Amino acid sequence: MRFLFDSDTWQEIYGSIRKNKVRTVITIIGVLWGIFILVVLLGAARGMENNFKKIFGDFATNSVFIWTQATDKPFKGFQKGRRLILTFKDIDILRREYKDEIKLLAPRNQTEGLLVRNFKTGDFQVSGDYPILDKIQKKDLMYGRFINQNDIENNTKVCVISEDMYKQLFEKNEYPIGEYIKISEVNYQLVGVYKSTDGIDIDDDTAYIPFTTFQKVYNTGNNIDWMMVTANKGIDIEQMEENIILSLKNLHKVHPEDERAFGSFNLGTRIDKLNGFLKGMQFLTWFVGIATLIAGVFAIGNILLITVKERTKEIGIRRALGATPSSIRRQIILESVFLTTIAGMIGIIAGGAILYLLDVTVASGEDPTLINPTVNIPIVMVAFSILVVLGTLIGLIPAHMATLVKPIEALREE
Repeated sequence: MRFLFDSDTWQEIYGSIRKNKVRTVITIIGVLWGIFILVVLLGAARGMENNFKKIFGDFATNSVFIWTQATDKPFKGFQKGRRLILTFKDIDILRREYKDEIKLLAPRNQTEGLLVRNFKTGDFQVSGDYPILDKIQKKDLMYGRFINQNDIENNTKVCVISEDMYKQLFEKNEYPIGEYIKISEVNYQLVGVYKSTDGIDIDDDTAYIPFTTFQKVYNTGNNIDWMMVTANKGIDIEQMEENIILSLKNLHKVHPEDERAFGSFNLGTRIDKLNGFLKGMQFLTWFVGIATLIAGVFAIGNILLITVKERTKEIGIRRALGATPSSIRRQIILESVFLTTIAGMIGIIAGGAILYLLDVTVASGEDPTLINPTVNIPIVMVAFSILVVLGTLIGLIPAHMATLVKPIEALREE
């Protein structure tokens, strides 16, 4: 290891680089470009993944939403165009029939309502729900709480509103919990305010009231508008969706091939597609980055081979003066590792600078494309280590060629 601290060794490397400035710069650019591309692409992929996580937040992503529509085929004496209605009987049957597959099942009712407080009003969606909804679609509460079981059992007239609704109905910094608002001429006490989100929210700006209260106020009886179903871990959500709809068709005497009788939205399959896209992007990022790294390292090997050819006479003189093949080999390998290391460090710094620019531009604002586009330090170190190892290995080729130079033949060359 003494040769690493030998000033003559570094003077020779410096002299070689100085004689071929343009070639050295081109070589370094070729190598740093690879790790630069890798860092930027990995950071961008992480930013997209973070944005994806923000969009779905605490939503139970293996969920499916099912509602009724009008039939499209006549069946068992019923005419086409029959409007279907879901009931609690359907819910009870599904819970028993799919007790091993279903983790959470939330029946829901919704309508439009006018919210009034003092002289401030707003038209919003009103939803009758059970506390279980907060497990499927977690609400980030600013004030108070969500609907609880006591509200359901006692049919209490309480409500939970969104941050945007709060801003429209209340003064700035006014404490809302315990205050009363009117929804369609009925007084409700406010028990919670949840933060509005830029992510997925099928109930954007919705006032939540207890399901049982909704039943009495709007006289819905045992009817429900739609349901949200979350599957247990490991369950094929797409297959479960098909099975549940087929069971509902049997319960409501709907033709098995009627595709319009029940509507559904499978969040799980959409997320699987997005996850597949992200994994494909990460694979492509690593493939392009590593391929570019290898191309850059081969460029160093080619440059050093040319350098060895140009320095044939110099190497011959050194051999004639007593330089050993191992010292010549170490010199060439060290030059390769030095150029690779410098190029890698510059590439990492440049990539980090670009990610910083992305963070303050496209990753900021109300609707960012990327969120916190960063790269884990261990990943950067692994990429850098791969670069140095490749630089060492590629340096063995010109180093071996240099040791084959015979002093007599080298001194004869002009």
